[in-house]
Amino acid sequence: MKKRILIISYLLFSTSAILLPQQVVTLKDCYEKAIVNHSMASDTKVYEDIWQNKDMNLESGWLPTIDLNANIVYNSEVIDMGSAFASIPIPGFADNIKSLPHEQYKITMDINQIIYDGGSIKSARQLEQATLEVNKQQTETEIYKTKSQVNNCYFNLLLLKRNGELMQNYLEEITKRMQALTSAVNNGVRLKSDIDVFLSERIRIEQQINENKIKRASLLSILSDLTGSVISSDEGFLIPLAISELPDDITRPELKVFDLDKVQLGAGEGILKSKRLPKALGFATLGYGNPPGNNFFNDSFKPYYIIGAGLKWNIYDWNKVKNEKQVISLQKELVDSREKDFTVSLQRQLEAKKAEIETWMSMIGRDPELIALRQRITASAESQYENGSITATEYFSELNAEKQALINYEMHKISLAMARAEYFNISGKEIE
Repeated sequence: MKKRILIISYLLFSTSAILLPQQVVTLKDCYEKAIVNHSMASDTKVYEDIWQNKDMNLESGWLPTIDLNANIVYNSEVIDMGSAFASIPIPGFADNIKSLPHEQYKITMDINQIIYDGGSIKSARQLEQATLEVNKQQTETEIYKTKSQVNNCYFNLLLLKRNGELMQNYLEEITKRMQALTSAVNNGVRLKSDIDVFLSERIRIEQQINENKIKRASLLSILSDLTGSVISSDEGFLIPLAISELPDDITRPELKVFDLDKVQLGAGEGILKSKRLPKALGFATLGYGNPPGNNFFNDSFKPYYIIGAGLKWNIYDWNKVKNEKQVISLQKELVDSREKDFTVSLQRQLEAKKAEIETWMSMIGRDPELIALRQRITASAESQYENGSITATEYFSELNAEKQALINYEMHKISLAMARAEYFNISGKEIE
């Protein structure tokens, strides 16, 4: 069955590639131009710049922090050294000991260096990297939706163009018949009312042609705006060839977003783990003050320094990290559930679209038979009209039925091509 459908499809659509106009527009070209022209196309570069700045800041966490501090302190109460040593039985000893100064002055440069952070910086960088990938993929997903808009414009333009050609041919046929009818009326063979019937039909067709041109101009403008290129009515639109099997697997960009969401949540777990690990750091203080450092007995300005190391370990956090891990686990379940629902929805859409494709194929298979039948009926009606057996209105009724059969045939072919393009779009595959 599939082979038969493919053969019929190839025979129907290959004719569109036999005689190509000098300038043609393909659906794939429109896709590519629309993606490049999308307003969000530059967002990826912006996200990368944001990530790069954040990553540089995180990486600088391994560099020492340097702070300059200065302060002046006045203590209302200090140790009275004279009173402290008053009990020493040495005459004048206590009187020669100065009290500690009430004022303290110091300028310091404090340096702190992380020695071990429990993997906090590494986990934070991994989280930012995962966030970057999620943002980029979400941007790609939004841009991907443009394909549906391109499909709508592209195939409606194909349909309008073909309908316009058929109506133009029909108008020329009516005009030729009116010329012959005018001569018959002048010779008294036909009634003047027949000319009015032909004239009203010609006006109706001219109205349809004008409406067709207006709609086509509007769609050309929309497609030009979507693709960022000027597409004129003189350019030909190529129907995609239906020569490949319909894909069964789904590769939509949204599915990758779900995967990246899980990676992002996993990176968040890494940060939580680092919170429970000890942190070690080294520190140094270079200062200048009075008294210098902790030498309270030196009442003068002098430089001094302090060096040391420290360890910090939150041995119990009242289950905060545990609860946050549970939150991430629940978020992963939500992502899995949404991914499953989205996949099932796409599969249903593909099944419906596949049924639509088979419907169009079935109708196309019978259209030539119907057209041939309508042509025979129109020929018979024309003969009856020439013999005066039916009126011009009755003749046009049959002629319009033939014209509609031809239009339906073209519509079915283009609708089939559009259904196939939509099928590929739903599955996430590229169409040739």
